[in-house]
Amino acid sequence: MTKSIWALAILLLLPVGCAPSPDSATPKVVSSENPFQVVATTSMIADLVKVIGGAYVDVDGLMGPGVDPHLYKASEGDVSAMTDADLVFYNGLHLEGKMVEIFEQMSHLGRKVFAVTSGLAEDELRSSELFVGNHDPHIWFDVSLWMKAAEVVFSVLAENDALHAADYEARKDAYLAELVELDAWVRSEVLRIPLNYRVLVTSHDAFGYFGRAYEMDVKGLQGLSTATEAGTADVQALAQFVADNRIPSMFVESSISPRGIEAVREAVRSRGFEVRIGGTLYGDALGSPGTIAETYVGMVRENVNTIVTELTTENE
Repeated sequence: MTKSIWALAILLLLPVGCAPSPDSATPKVVSSENPFQVVATTSMIADLVKVIGGAYVDVDGLMGPGVDPHLYKASEGDVSAMTDADLVFYNGLHLEGKMVEIFEQMSHLGRKVFAVTSGLAEDELRSSELFVGNHDPHIWFDVSLWMKAAEVVFSVLAENDALHAADYEARKDAYLAELVELDAWVRSEVLRIPLNYRVLVTSHDAFGYFGRAYEMDVKGLQGLSTATEAGTADVQALAQFVADNRIPSMFVESSISPRGIEAVREAVRSRGFEVRIGGTLYGDALGSPGTIAETYVGMVRENVNTIVTELTTENE
């Protein structure tokens, strides 16, 4: 265990010695004036908890716009916020790679820590070719899977605040109806892309669930985790694929440096074909406050609009 993890472990242990165990503590009486104090790791999860919790949650999102969760390192302030929170939601499936030990410690200490991917069955998950036994964590790119994450959040809130369970359920049901419409819209939009151009080339392999759900071939320069860097052979192989198939556009991601995709573009150019950098997709984080992509629904729509616009435009 690293020095930083030891320091975080000490922080986790401090409240336990001077407070009742979670089982013996008096349950919190939640109201709009006294909401759940919730910590969520990613911006997608923070948005989901806000939608379902409404006035009964006060959500602190640890990772803002443009933050890469694969490489994120929790600060002492983050751990303090989590230990003080009533509920903590995280993605799981090793998305928050450097925080796994912290969640495990918190769970062992009886803290209320929940992975929103816990409601998914094994056969719904994409396997990792590089990390045997692990799965692709980017479930939010399949809207139908994000609906199951919504069910997990609802269940946690309702179980910990039975008084407002009906309100949580109403908000959840309304949101699921919105997501059903969103899922259908994505399918119809992707069908607009010519079949031979239904290839999504991005900075890393974050869009696998999107490709599986909406029938697009996905090529990520890096693997499932951005902690795994692409090498020269990866750049050349992807460039050859793009040139051979005359893919009109590739995409960078908001939370990842564009250098890798720019290197692929140069390698494609050396093969006599000009590929566009079609725009920026929101991969592991939502957009900034005030933008369309600041919510999950807005992010999905913004991504799909960008993809469809670029891949239905002939390369000149």
